[in-house]
Amino acid sequence: MEISTLTMYHCLAFVWYFFVAYSITLIRTEERPSEVFLYGGQWKYLTVLNLVLQAVFYGVSFLADVLRLIKKLGCAKSVISSRDLLFSVLAFPLSTFVCISFWTLYTYNRELVYPKSIDAVIPLWLNHAMHTAVLPFALLEIFATPHRYPAKKKGLILLGFVAFLYISWVLWIYFVTGEWVYPLFALFSPAGLAAFFTGSLAVMVSFYNFGEFLNRMIWGQSKFCS
Repeated sequence: MEISTLTMYHCLAFVWYFFVAYSITLIRTEERPSEVFLYGGQWKYLTVLNLVLQAVFYGVSFLADVLRLIKKLGCAKSVISSRDLLFSVLAFPLSTFVCISFWTLYTYNRELVYPKSIDAVIPLWLNHAMHTAVLPFALLEIFATPHRYPAKKKGLILLGFVAFLYISWVLWIYFVTGEWVYPLFALFSPAGLAAFFTGSLAVMVSFYNFGEFLNRMIWGQSKFCS
C-alpha cells in the first residue's frame, strides 16, 4: 500500500476507534442494567480496554506514516518499532481473542457475557463495533503493511505479563465487590477458573503465532522496510 494511502487508512482507523471508545463513555451510569455494577467503570471489560489499545495503536501508526511522509526517517524508525511491538504482541492477538471468544460464548449463552438487558443501553451497531469489526481491522492491517515481530520469547513474555495484569484486575474487582466482571466466571470453581484463565492465555498465544504466520506468509522474512 502506498504511504499516502496507508496514512489515510491509519488516520481513519484511529478516528473510528476513538469515536467508538468515546461512545462507550457517553452511556450514563443510571442507564446501566443492574447486572452491570459500577466498580471499575468500563475499564473492567476487556472489550473496552481493547478499544483503547486499538486507538493507541492506530494513533502510533498514523504518526509513523506522517514522519515517513515528511522524511523524518530517524524519528520514524523508533516509532515504527513501537508500532510493530504493539501490533504483534497486543493489538492483533487481543482483537482476535475478543471477537472469537465473545461470539462463541454469545452463541452458546449470551447471558454469560452480554446479558440481554444491555441491548436497551448499547445499540446493535456499537456492539458490532466493539466485538465484530475489530477482527477485520486487525486482518486488514496485516495485509496493509509488514510488521517486525520481536523474538518469540520476548513477545510471549510481554503477552503473558499483560494477561497477568488483566487477570489480577479481574480478581481484585471480585475481592472488593464480591461480583465477577463476567457472569461466566461464577460457574467455575477456583481450580476451574484457573484452568479457564490458562486456556484463554493458550488461545491468545495461538493467535499471536497465527498473526506472525500470516505476516511471514504475506511479506516474507526480509520485507520490513516500512
